[in-house]
Amino acid sequence: MSSTPAADVFAMEPPEARLLDGRKALVTGADSGIGQSIAYQLAAHGAAVAINHLGDSKVADAMAQKIQNAGGKAITVPMDVTQEEQVRRAFALTADAFDGLDLLVNNAGVERPFRLVDMELEWWQKVIDVNLTGTFLCSREAVRIMLERGSRGTIVNITSVHETIPWAEYSHYCASKGGQRMFAQSIARELAPYGIRVVSVAPGAIETPINQDVVADPQRRKAVQDEIPLGRWGNVSDVAGVVAFLASERADYIVGSTVFVDGGMTLSPRFD
Repeated sequence: MSSTPAADVFAMEPPEARLLDGRKALVTGADSGIGQSIAYQLAAHGAAVAINHLGDSKVADAMAQKIQNAGGKAITVPMDVTQEEQVRRAFALTADAFDGLDLLVNNAGVERPFRLVDMELEWWQKVIDVNLTGTFLCSREAVRIMLERGSRGTIVNITSVHETIPWAEYSHYCASKGGQRMFAQSIARELAPYGIRVVSVAPGAIETPINQDVVADPQRRKAVQDEIPLGRWGNVSDVAGVVAFLASERADYIVGSTVFVDGGMTLSPRFD
């Protein structure tokens, strides 16, 4: 597509190429990194998009304005995904603005390294709360809206290659991502009879603001790249394109699966 988070100009896909015309989406953690690219991608493919942010709304507001100026539809919704009442308000606002909701992308996430012996309960709880409990709260609210309105829909969870690859000093993060996988598979079985599909996208090494310290260090960057058979780090657009496809009718028979967007990282002998 022609629009990426780094682009100065956002453009809609041509009508004949749009995968998501008429869809009504909410993307959590949508004002930076992978979430930002996903929000732009969904909007470019014709979906109305609620851009979730936490704190300052400046970036989210600018994103919504850019989408609207190009002929798309977008709003911004403040929400801490760990706070039940905030989740309820944000989803109600989205459903009112779009007259429904049929697509949720659970993207919000946090990470920070700690050796097990140094990890404070506060950080264990924070990572589990945002990455796993936030996925539960947002999924529950989205499904309530879909069922109430009799809508078919899709939930796409952004997990990680670390839903399956262990990662030293990130035990809390791996636990949250492994939990997301089993949560997604379990609710996928529950919701499929209602026409609600649940799928996961597991990114590998993707260049985002959260890992700029690694990207900027030639040795550390190369160490990661050496584990990727394709020979390069991923871009946020690599992930966003897969999300748009999985959310569309073209992926209607994909239920409960995780699609790894990792350049083959999970195929590395080190991770066998």
